[in-house]
Amino acid sequence: MRAKQCAAPERIWAAVTPAAPNRRAVAVILLVPLIVTLSLWAFSWPAARIAPRDLPVGVAGPAPAADQLQQAFEQHEGAFEIHRYADAAAAREAIGDRVVYGAVVVTGKSPQLLTASAASPVVAQLLTEAVKGAALAGAAVPVTDVVAAPKADPRGAALGAGILPLALAGVAAGAMITLMGLRGSRAALTLVGAAGLVGVAATAIAHSWLGVITGDWWTEAGAIGLTVLAIGSAVAGLAALLGTKGIGLGALLMVLLGNSFSGVTSAPELLPEPVGAIGQWLPPGAGGSLLRSVAFFDGAAASGAALVLAAWAVLGLAAVLTGGRRKPKAEEAVAPGHAREPALTS
Repeated sequence: MRAKQCAAPERIWAAVTPAAPNRRAVAVILLVPLIVTLSLWAFSWPAARIAPRDLPVGVAGPAPAADQLQQAFEQHEGAFEIHRYADAAAAREAIGDRVVYGAVVVTGKSPQLLTASAASPVVAQLLTEAVKGAALAGAAVPVTDVVAAPKADPRGAALGAGILPLALAGVAAGAMITLMGLRGSRAALTLVGAAGLVGVAATAIAHSWLGVITGDWWTEAGAIGLTVLAIGSAVAGLAALLGTKGIGLGALLMVLLGNSFSGVTSAPELLPEPVGAIGQWLPPGAGGSLLRSVAFFDGAAASGAALVLAAWAVLGLAAVLTGGRRKPKAEEAVAPGHAREPALTS
């Protein structure tokens, strides 16, 4: 009788087991093209649609000539956000405060262009080409780089390429903490320690060795560490609330969307709407903006990005601590005081 009872489950298992690999194979066949399609959309679409969208630009000088220059900018509907300044000194100050990316100063002979390649080499080149193209034939347009990118990275390529490794470091920290079974305060402290060391190591490479960032050393290390902490806390927090699938969701959010929408290789105002705005609310975009501010602009306009990163870090750590108070599913499956019954064997 017992043999018959055991035979029925075995027949059922034999009938079900072959279907499971087939379902997994179908899932792989469908998921891989989907992931590739999403990746191409996230990375290629914004890059293929780069153009100024409400790009902050200054116009300085006496009213009649400055008015004509402003009207010339406004002919490109929706492309530029014009800020008026009394003179070149005020325009320079606005560039240093990261209010505008550049400014055109009206002078007696020809306009003068002020740029900030440290804010965005792509925007500096765009403004140079636009102003020179609009000038009278043969008229020279002097260009002054008010806040220049470092000589070691004049095109901002190293800074732009550095955001992806930081995103990967944050995702790796959150995933390792989850898979190693660290929970609660121990997981939170591990995240903080790992992010701090990443900040020190990355600054040693980018500042001390390569020379691609040139601000205060410890402030840069803090900005990088906060970026990694925000990403790692978000991934670990999602995993604490959703299980291991939260790691995949966090990686999708931080790497696929956060990195491609960050605008760090160009500028948020050059990306299609609302991609640029969304990117600044995600840690990679906010981290890139914060690092640029502390590295080249003495911390100007850094508060907004710092608050975004701090919010992600606090919410992520709160989720990690909350998830640490819950019992693992394996423990919840067995009621207190009751041993798990051994499985039937034939």
